[in-house]
Amino acid sequence: MTDAHRFAPGIATIAVDPNSHIAELRAAVAEAWDAAVDHRFVRELSAGTIDDEVLIGYLVQDHQFFDTFLSMLGACVAYADEVPAKLRFARQLGMLASDEDGYFQQSFDELGVPKSERTAPELTPTTTAFRQAMTEATRSQSYPHLLVILVIAEWLYLDWGEREAQMPERFVHREWINLHRGTDFQEWVQFLVDELDRVFPQDSGERDRLAAVWKHVVDLELAFFDTAYA
Repeated sequence: MTDAHRFAPGIATIAVDPNSHIAELRAAVAEAWDAAVDHRFVRELSAGTIDDEVLIGYLVQDHQFFDTFLSMLGACVAYADEVPAKLRFARQLGMLASDEDGYFQQSFDELGVPKSERTAPELTPTTTAFRQAMTEATRSQSYPHLLVILVIAEWLYLDWGEREAQMPERFVHREWINLHRGTDFQEWVQFLVDELDRVFPQDSGERDRLAAVWKHVVDLELAFFDTAYA
């Protein structure tokens, strides 16, 4: 992408046209975004010093997004306007089923999380609000709306996943970071950003609506990290 601005908090670089709506969206939430990327949770996870109970609470709640996230990817297969994009989302569905779900199950075993907490925990208000935002995107049948949620969820995690070169030793720490860094994940995020840029609506009312969704979801990302210490 020529004359692109590259957002690069760590090793990762995502190319964005500085005159695009995506650049405007990203700049509008810079404070909350940067606070999430440099959150205490991220620093302690990267250092391998995070308390097990904090990590358990975070992972148990995060796992409750798995089904809604799968639904969002399935909706992208259905509502993306080009076949190559549909195929890319279909491949990502397969990766989640093998890699990410495998991480959760192995980590729950290592951390001694009971089955009831894995499958039916009490949801925090932040988790409930986040699930609602994802469900609304799926029900919208709007490809741009779906992409807004996915771009935030994946790009913000790439930013913090790439922020440190040194990795912690324990599997439960190291592998959660590994799932959100590296060439494959960076290419996935770049694909999402490019797709949102390509299909971002021209209608000013719809742009404003999606900008409000964007801000709401970035705030939820930051709140989700905060809730791990509540």
